[in-house]
Amino acid sequence: MNEDALRALIRQAVARHLTPEGSLSQAPVRSEPVPFVTHASHFRYPLPGSGGPCLIEPAVTCNHCGYCESHGH
Repeated sequence: MNEDALRALIRQAVARHLTPEGSLSQAPVRSEPVPFVTHASHFRYPLPGSGGPCLIEPAVTCNHCGYCESHGH
């Protein structure tokens, strides 16, 4: 599958979800703010920056995803 085919698939899926019978604009709007709750899985440990191999998967270059700095979930 090339990039153009993937983009077309995504456009079709978005259009399907935004039809009048399933429109997101008809969903109830939540007026109160969502509370922010911290959780241990959101904490990130300070590690030295890496431009070399990934600590989790050494066969690939580090892309700074942060997985190695957290609990990974």
